[in-house]
Amino acid sequence: MNHRKKKDDPVIALMTDFGTEDTYIGQMKGVILSICPSARIIDLTHAVKPQHIALGAFLLERSIPYLPDGAIAVSIVDPGVGTSRKPIAVKTERLTFLAPDNGLLTPVLSGLSIMSCSSIANPDIMLPLQSATFHGRDIFSPAAAHLAEGFPFEKLGDPLHPTSCITLQQEECGLNDHNRIIEGRVLFADRFGNLVTTIDTSRLHNPEEWHLEAPGLPPLQLVRTYGDADEGELLAYGGSFGTVEIAVRNGNAAMTTRLEDNTSVRLVKN
Repeated sequence: MNHRKKKDDPVIALMTDFGTEDTYIGQMKGVILSICPSARIIDLTHAVKPQHIALGAFLLERSIPYLPDGAIAVSIVDPGVGTSRKPIAVKTERLTFLAPDNGLLTPVLSGLSIMSCSSIANPDIMLPLQSATFHGRDIFSPAAAHLAEGFPFEKLGDPLHPTSCITLQQEECGLNDHNRIIEGRVLFADRFGNLVTTIDTSRLHNPEEWHLEAPGLPPLQLVRTYGDADEGELLAYGGSFGTVEIAVRNGNAAMTTRLEDNTSVRLVKN
């Protein structure tokens, strides 16, 4: 009996640390389209810093609201590939997520309503020959494509309780000095050299009441956008990821400031 119910024009979103210089992503897409020719593939990014699981989790979390209903998100930042870590799948009310069980799905497991959780262990939805170092091609891509073709989620592998899956320690930006200081850190620099911090702008009822302090920098009053600063001037603002960022208008803040990932920063109330 055929238990498959094919989706109409299924969407598969890919996020990896593989880069685009090699053929890794092309091979993954080839596998997906060989199994599910009607799949539409979204490249969220393939430029997660290598092995940076926390950054991958952050970028996935900030992308979830913009994925279409029914999409299958394949996220791979996998320094433990080939070890005993499980490939897992998590189904929520709106989306399905496939990833290694290493904390990459922390925002899903900790923040979304989960309907089902499973290991990916059924050989019928994997390539017959598997490399120990490329599960993105040999396990995750075919599993996603089979799901897009209507393969039942409950047949992926063994059911898992979501609390048994690995999650990263949730980062809390501390408030201190009578709620006048918010501590955070630089998470990464984007391709423009803007420094993305971990300080969530949703905590700021009135951004104009705050300025940012970082090692070696003058205090930076929070502004709305780049045009609120002069050419070549440093600025701090609420970025599109929903966190405070540091930039140089028409310049590169990472190069100008030399601030590295994990450097402590803080917002201080004026």
